[in-house]
Amino acid sequence: MDRYAVFGFPIGHSLSPMIHQHFAEQTQQSMSYEAIEVNADTFETNVTDFFKSGGKGINCTVPLKELAFKKADELSQRARFSGAVNTLKLLEGVRLYGDNTDGIGLLSDLQDNLGLSIKGKRILVLGAGGAARGIIGPLLEAKPSMLWLANRTLSKAQAMEAVFASIGNIKPVSFEQLYGEQFDLVINATSASLSGAMPPLPRKLLAQGAVCYDLAYSKEGATVFTKWGVEQGAALSVDGLGMLLGQAAHAFNLWRGVMPDTIGLKEKLRP
Repeated sequence: MDRYAVFGFPIGHSLSPMIHQHFAEQTQQSMSYEAIEVNADTFETNVTDFFKSGGKGINCTVPLKELAFKKADELSQRARFSGAVNTLKLLEGVRLYGDNTDGIGLLSDLQDNLGLSIKGKRILVLGAGGAARGIIGPLLEAKPSMLWLANRTLSKAQAMEAVFASIGNIKPVSFEQLYGEQFDLVINATSASLSGAMPPLPRKLLAQGAVCYDLAYSKEGATVFTKWGVEQGAALSVDGLGMLLGQAAHAFNLWRGVMPDTIGLKEKLRP
């Protein structure tokens, strides 16, 4: 039986084992999948030991994605752009292939599940850390009219512009520069929701029919950010469980060569 795992710290809350077990049963794949607590200090050793013991693939969560990027021998184009890897696959011999399925997982949820069109829209991404870097490339490839990137430290957003300007229209701004602007889609890529905090956002930020999307997810389905979206009159305000399923499905496809169906799984994970 082929062995797979998710590495992270902390990792006890992870829904990934349940998700991949469902995928395996659905597609009749013989495989196991477990959650293993791994911190940055032991990452190198744990990866080596896992693949030496017969492992075939690893998912990596915060704070290990940048380390996985450095560990990979070959990288997908989207992993190169994002500077982070959330999926490692064992190739022939001991070589490792690294991919980042976060951005395509987000697009799958936005376009396929929620029925949204990105083309021509004004998008605001909050935060210029690793989470944002993983989604900006695929978002720009979907041809929005402009992607605004807001961050407390403007220089970090400007550094991101230098990386992604060749793909599409990206505008780095501070939170103060958002006053007077409106957006069709606002994506929270900060870690603020995990601590119950909110970025300093002005009122009237949402255009008519705007959607709010939090990359973080909650067992209850509502984060501080999604509640803010409802209060501000968003047509739809959702957390990132759909993205979690989307990125997992694309990782599964990379490993097993078959694309699982995520329809109905969200309700099973959060009835």
